[in-house]
Amino acid sequence: MGRPSKYIIALSDEELKKLKSVLRKKKTSRNMRRRCQTLIDLDTLHGKVLTHEQCAKSNGICMATVSNIIRDYCSGGIDEVLTYKRNGNSDQARRKLDGRGEAKVIEIACGPVPDGRSRWTLRLLEEKCRVELEIPVSKDTIGRALKKTNFDLTGTTTGVSPQKKMRNS
Repeated sequence: MGRPSKYIIALSDEELKKLKSVLRKKKTSRNMRRRCQTLIDLDTLHGKVLTHEQCAKSNGICMATVSNIIRDYCSGGIDEVLTYKRNGNSDQARRKLDGRGEAKVIEIACGPVPDGRSRWTLRLLEEKCRVELEIPVSKDTIGRALKKTNFDLTGTTTGVSPQKKMRNS
């Protein structure tokens, strides 16, 4: 027989309703669904209680995640589990362009080039984006957004000189 659990999950009827309503919504993310289902599986008052290992396996998460969900519930309640805690240094917090901004940049880059130019440059895109998007983005940010989509500004021939074949391509 193992040692008794330090944290025991006993959901009230209101908390169980709230978790089930979050699970029913179509907009709920996969991570939030897993958090809710983990709490429901480990609830001692309603239904069959799973072990931590069984819960982790059935929800497709690791044991550390199960422990963190239980700790969050016991320390802050259901609201603590249902809120994401973003670090200020996370990738999402540091992004200058969101998905819509990136789509706008790609749309501009795929569009017609300015008069007197044979192709877009990062500096031209930077100027155009500052005017149209009204977001101060640098050419480096635009370059990263285009690199993520495998968009090459020099992929087509410009007519100046023929493209050279690379050895490994």
